[in-house]
Amino acid sequence: QVQLQESGPGLVKPSQTLSLTCTVSGGSITTNYYYRSWIRQPPGKGLEWMGAISYSGDTYYSPSLKSRTSIFRDTSKNQFTLQLSSVTPEDTAVYYCAIGRIVQGDYWGQGTQVTVSS
Repeated sequence: QVQLQESGPGLVKPSQTLSLTCTVSGGSITTNYYYRSWIRQPPGKGLEWMGAISYSGDTYYSPSLKSRTSIFRDTSKNQFTLQLSSVTPEDTAVYYCAIGRIVQGDYWGQGTQVTVSS
């Protein structure tokens, strides 16, 4: 059974870089080829797809976040990382990692709350 777990700081100061890591376990050779994605949900708002990375390392970002977002993948650890720079309180959200289809994902983590505040 595929499981995903997000990890990282729950509180980030404005202007800093938010960094979250997703660890994937229980996967198979097939899931190794799935897209790895990050999605977030600000309080009171809907889900927002942020970006994804493919098996080959190609990255895809939401146009509205592209200038501040980077996604990396460590295949040896079965992890992938989100970095969001120059954060503001508007980046406060529950952040989810997912694998599978590039936007919808098929397997999701439980989500982690990140608050941007001084």
